[in-house]
This record gives sequence, structure tokens and C-alpha cells, in this order.
Amino acid sequence: MELTEININLRDEEKLRAFVNITFDDVFVVRGLKIIQGNKGLFVCMPSRKLTNGTYKDIAHPINNDFRQQIESMILDKYQKVLEKPELQDSPDPIIT
Repeated sequence: MELTEININLRDEEKLRAFVNITFDDVFVVRGLKIIQGNKGLFVCMPSRKLTNGTYKDIAHPINNDFRQQIESMILDKYQKVLEKPELQDSPDPIIT
């Protein structure tokens, strides 16, 4: 499975830097990822929903840490490119591996 597209939608909020949509193999989309500014730098949050007890649970997420790191690295690389060239913000970014 390959990550074939990343779309970044910038936000101007205190901690929320962007919403992200990713596509796998040009056939499966995951929407609602977030780039968050944390105490130790930027990180990617998976899409989640709020439960009745007030906690959040991921709707979709990588099963292992290696794949999570790979996705996060690709998303944050695209985010940096968008910051350098804002015209890339809403354009799909085909991933070439």
C-alpha cells in the first residue's frame, strides 16, 4: 500500500496548523488528519471522534509505529513545502517512491 496523495489545508490557530487528507493507492481516502503544534514540535493526529465520556478515539490509524512514522514524515514534509510555496496548499501531491 502506497500513500499516493497528500492534501494540506492550512489553519491559523494556536495549536492546529492544518487539516490533512491522504489517499492510498489512488483508491482510498482518509480525511480529517491534523497537524498539531505540540510542546516538542509538530505531530500528526489521526482522525478521531468524541465519545460520550468526553474522551477521543481514533477512527482510523496505523497498526504499527513504523508505518505511523512513515506517514507522519511524508505529511510533515508536504506541510513544509506548502509553507514555502502556499500555492501548493490545495493541490494534490503525488508521492513518488
